[in-house]
Amino acid sequence: MSRMVRLVGLVVLLALGVVAPAAGATIEPAGKSGSTVLLPLSEVVLYSSGVGYFQRNGSIEGRGDAELRFKVDNVNDLLKSLVIQDFDGGQISAVTYDSRDPISKALKSFAVDLTASLGLGQLLEQLRGERIEAAAPNPIQGTILGVEKKREKVGEKEFTEVEYLNLVTADGLRSLPLAQVQRIRLANEQLNAELRQALEVLASSHDVQKKTVRLQFDGKGRRRVRVGYIVETPVWKTSYRLSLSEASRPFLQGWAIVENTSDEDWEHVKLSLISGRPISFRMELYEPLYVKRPLVVSELYESLRPQVHEQAVADLSERPAEAETAQTLMGIAPRMRAMRAMPPAMLAPRASEVDLQQGVTSTSQAMETGELFQYSISAPLSLPRRQSALLPIVNEEVRGDKLSIYNERVHAKYPMNGFRLKNSTVLHLMQGPITVFDGGIYGGDARIEDLPPGQERIISYALDLKADVAVQATPEKEEVVTASLRKGTLLVTRKYVEEKGYQVNNRDQKAKVVLIEHPLRQDWRLVKPAEPAELTRDLYRFKVTTNAGGGARLLVREEKQAQQTVRLIDSGPETIGYYVQAKQVSPKVKEALQKVIALRDRLDQTAAGRNRLEQRTKDITQEQGRIRENMAKLAQNSELYNRYVGKLNQQETDIENLRKEIESLKTVEDRQKRELNDYLLGLDLD
Repeated sequence: MSRMVRLVGLVVLLALGVVAPAAGATIEPAGKSGSTVLLPLSEVVLYSSGVGYFQRNGSIEGRGDAELRFKVDNVNDLLKSLVIQDFDGGQISAVTYDSRDPISKALKSFAVDLTASLGLGQLLEQLRGERIEAAAPNPIQGTILGVEKKREKVGEKEFTEVEYLNLVTADGLRSLPLAQVQRIRLANEQLNAELRQALEVLASSHDVQKKTVRLQFDGKGRRRVRVGYIVETPVWKTSYRLSLSEASRPFLQGWAIVENTSDEDWEHVKLSLISGRPISFRMELYEPLYVKRPLVVSELYESLRPQVHEQAVADLSERPAEAETAQTLMGIAPRMRAMRAMPPAMLAPRASEVDLQQGVTSTSQAMETGELFQYSISAPLSLPRRQSALLPIVNEEVRGDKLSIYNERVHAKYPMNGFRLKNSTVLHLMQGPITVFDGGIYGGDARIEDLPPGQERIISYALDLKADVAVQATPEKEEVVTASLRKGTLLVTRKYVEEKGYQVNNRDQKAKVVLIEHPLRQDWRLVKPAEPAELTRDLYRFKVTTNAGGGARLLVREEKQAQQTVRLIDSGPETIGYYVQAKQVSPKVKEALQKVIALRDRLDQTAAGRNRLEQRTKDITQEQGRIRENMAKLAQNSELYNRYVGKLNQQETDIENLRKEIESLKTVEDRQKRELNDYLLGLDLD
């Protein structure tokens, strides 16, 4: 194995190293003159958009440096969001970090281009003209002339391509099989160094280690310093428990799921959780970007003419001053809201019951932060690296009503047990699953979307087997509503009617409210009931109340009107006759349609007569062809031949008469068409 191949193998092995990802950063002393700034992690703000804000606070005496190390994938977010503050008269002198060129551009800058994956023969082709020392296996020195491929026979009918290295030596030209070359050394030390540097750049592109960002603080005396940045983090999640009981108000308990996936322990940090959907994106800022520029060729054949520029009409150089904007680090100053006190337990639970009010207290304070909602954990949190935590953020009574929800598409027979949850708290409830405890025992699982204070959501958590719904759909009915005539076109308005009945049967020992969900179609109008109990983007909701052991029926009727145009000139008697019999068509329109039918019948009869004559003419012409074919086989003085001659004469007379009649009928047909068209174009009736 050659030295070069061994070096490439070493690069590949180095590139296979794996480093765990880090959401935050670690701190190392700068190792330079001046004091070392220690910036421990003091605050973490996690957002539901998949990013987190990390804040570090410290103090400094005079000038000082600090180094933060970030995973390569987080450097772009750091450059986009880094905020550094040096309080009490200090200032930031510089922020430096290791730059990185696009690997393809960096590799192309070397004398040996390793952009593509090269074989040894391709690499030597780039080194043409360079002196080398090779062992093949005997030592040999020479200048590379090139690498060529030769076809060599390896079997009776098989050939393979073998690469040969051609050298110019002191003894003349030498051609060496490349497979026999064991070692190659470049005589040009500068080119050898370039090759090694290119390999180092190639290896660095596989580096997944952390990168160093150096912060330089400058000032006098002891000062406070702060560093904040946003990097990618797992989305914090929520899960809820809802307790339903006939003896007490519904009780909601919410938990936040927080994960520390970084390589740094969170020690007594202030934790806040932000719900909402702030826009967050990634952008390439770490890797240098280059703009393609056009190549401009100098004009060599003709000098440019001097340009004459016209005088400006007005001076537009003055620009209005831009308004100054205040900088903010974390959004608008929060407006605090007082949390409601947790209500005491109302009843002593049975041994098998789940009482959510016992033993758990919310550890968060809620506030609005700009357009977002923030949960601030009251006590400092310590969470080791690669660990997760479950933190109580909601623990109070809510309002709502139990009901059953029926949707034919969800289940054809049974409704779902449900609950109308009203967010009577001051908290913004983030989306998440809800585990429902009904009567102190597990009732089922549900899910809600984001629920701001004061709004309501319906949740369903189990199949209601104590009620069933039978659906009966009536076939669609169709009838003509109005009809009018405009210039030969019949404008018809049709009404379509659909009815669907829902028979609700309650087999429970108590009254039950069933919410029927019926599809909402934009082109259909609800007729009965006049109004739904609720309306969503895609559904009507109708409220049906049933007594214990009883039933109730709901009839939903919908109508749709559609416009139809009928061209009378192209319509047959059956189509026009349908509208003549329709009750909703006015007498004037019916009378006009009847006349149209009469004119169409007269025209059709004339056309039919012409068609019969044309067919008779065609038959005679075909008969003449048969006769002429027979006459060609007969003697001209035979009796049959003379008979055929007489028959042809008679047929010619008949054809002349038929053609006259056809022309006469065509004239009549054209006149009748004009009369029909004139009549149709003159119609304007409602």
